[in-house]
Amino acid sequence: MSIFGKIFIRAGMAIALLSVAALEADAFERRGKDKILVIANRQKVPTMDPSIKYDASIRTIQNGVYDALTKYVGSPPKVTPWLASKWDVSADNKTYTFHLVKNAKFHNGDPVTAEAVRWSYARTLKLGKGPAWMLNAFLKAENIKVIDDHTVSMTLDRAYGPFISFVPWWYIMNPKTVMANEVDGDMGQKWMIENEAGSGPYKLKRNQPGTLLELERVQDYWKGHKGKLGGILYRIIRESSAQRAALVKGEADIVTGLTPDEFEQVAKMKGMVTSTQPALTAFGLKYNCKAEYTSDINVRKAIAYAYDYDAFVKIFNGRAKLQTSPFSDDIKGKIDVPGMPRKDMAKAKAFLAKSKWPNGGFEIEYVYVQGFEVERQMGLVLIDALRPLNITVKMVPLTWSNMVARGSKVETSPHLMAIFATPVSTDPDAVAIQYHPSSFGRYYGSHYYDNKEVHALIEKARFLSTWEERKPLYEEIQKRLVADQPEIFGMMRKRMIVYRDWVKGFGYSPVRMTAEVDLYPLYIGK
Repeated sequence: MSIFGKIFIRAGMAIALLSVAALEADAFERRGKDKILVIANRQKVPTMDPSIKYDASIRTIQNGVYDALTKYVGSPPKVTPWLASKWDVSADNKTYTFHLVKNAKFHNGDPVTAEAVRWSYARTLKLGKGPAWMLNAFLKAENIKVIDDHTVSMTLDRAYGPFISFVPWWYIMNPKTVMANEVDGDMGQKWMIENEAGSGPYKLKRNQPGTLLELERVQDYWKGHKGKLGGILYRIIRESSAQRAALVKGEADIVTGLTPDEFEQVAKMKGMVTSTQPALTAFGLKYNCKAEYTSDINVRKAIAYAYDYDAFVKIFNGRAKLQTSPFSDDIKGKIDVPGMPRKDMAKAKAFLAKSKWPNGGFEIEYVYVQGFEVERQMGLVLIDALRPLNITVKMVPLTWSNMVARGSKVETSPHLMAIFATPVSTDPDAVAIQYHPSSFGRYYGSHYYDNKEVHALIEKARFLSTWEERKPLYEEIQKRLVADQPEIFGMMRKRMIVYRDWVKGFGYSPVRMTAEVDLYPLYIGK
C-alpha cells in the first residue's frame, strides 16, 4: 500500500473517535457583562506593524485595529469607500484625490487626517517592506500631498490601472503615537511589533506574543457596529487536533486550521457553521532555483512530473481544484496553459536523465509548516513519488516565522517549500509580480527565479494603458512560467473555517487568505 493510502487509513481511524455531536457549551468568554469571542488560529502574529509584514494571522489582526482608505467587501470582491468617502481620478489617470470622512478618530481620540494618511504611506514607502512592493514602482512619498485636513492627493509617476485595487492593504497609522515611541530613528518599528496606533473597530488590550492577543471592541467606532460584543480573544493553537478539541469543548468560537478530515467530521456536528467558499489562494511547492540540484531545470521538471497531483485534491477531500495555470481561476487574463505537468514517470525519468544527476542519488529538503497536517501529508506523497528516481526527501517542519526567515535568503531557502499564496488583487500583476526580483526574499518569492526576459515582460505589462495591450503579455508570462517550472503548481483549495452558530456577521471575500477572518462585522447573537 502507498504512503498516501496509509495516511488516510490512520486519519480515518482517528476521526472515527470523534463524537457525532458537539458539546452544548458556550465558547465565548465573558468580561463582566461583555461577551468575548474566541478565535483559534495556527499562526502567531510576529508583528502588528502595517508597514512591515502581512500574512493571514497578521492581516486578521491588522484589519481589526486599523482602517484603510478603502476596503474589499463581498464576492466578487469590490473595493468600497472606508476612510475615504470618495475619490477622484485625473484625466491622465495619474492623480488620485481622496476625500476623507470627517468623523474617524484614532484610538487615543486624535482625528484621522490627511496628514496621517500622507505620513502612513510615506512611512511604508520609506521602510520598503510589507505592502511597499504594491505601489513603490510608481508612487513616491514626495508626490503625496495634503490638500486640506480631509483631502489628500497621490500622483503616480505613470498611470497604473490597478492602483485602487491595492489601496485596501495600506493601513493608516497615527503618526503622533508612532513617533512618540521612536527609538534611534526606527520610525517606531520596535514599538509597533507588539502595539498598535490605529483607528479600527478594535483596539489592543493584551498581547502575549506567541500565545494570544486580546482585542477590545471600540464601542464608539466611527463607522458603528452591528450586534453586541465586548471584544475578541485570538488564541494561537498550532495543532489541528487541539483546535478541534477547543471548538467541541466550548473553548473556541471560530477555528481556522482543521485538517480536511477533522473539518468534515466537525462540520456535521450540531451547532456548527462552515465557510467553504473558493478563494484566490493557490498552493505550490516552490523550488529554490539557485540551490544545488533544483537550479537544474531538468531536475525541477523531473520532480514536477513525478508528483502525484491527484493527492492534492484527495488530501482536501475534494475541496480543491488543480491549477491549470500559475494564475488562479479568478485572476483576470488567466488561461489554461498547455503542458502543465501531471504525473508521468516516463517523462520524469527522461528529464532526470538530461540532468547532471541522471541516476538521482541525492537528497532534497522539503520545508513545511509545523503542525499543518496537510502539508506533512504532501511531503509524504513527495517521498513516495521521488523514490523511483532515487531521490530522497528530508522533511523539515518549521514554524511559519522560521519558514519565512529561511526563504528570505537565497543561501538558506530550501529546495522545496510548501506555500499558500493569496493574491491581494484580481489583477494579474498581483500574481505575476511574485516571479519578479522585487519579490525575492518574501515567502512567495523564495524561488529566486531568474529569467530576465520574463522579468521584462512583467515590468512592461504592469504599465500598459489598455487591457488589450496587457492581455497577450500575461498569456505569455503564464506560458513561460510553466516552461521554466519555478515551482510545482498545485491546487486552489476552498476555505475550511468552522464557527459556532451563535457567531453572527461572518463575512467572506475571495481576496482574503484562506485562514484570514474579517473581524469588524462579527458579533455574538446569543
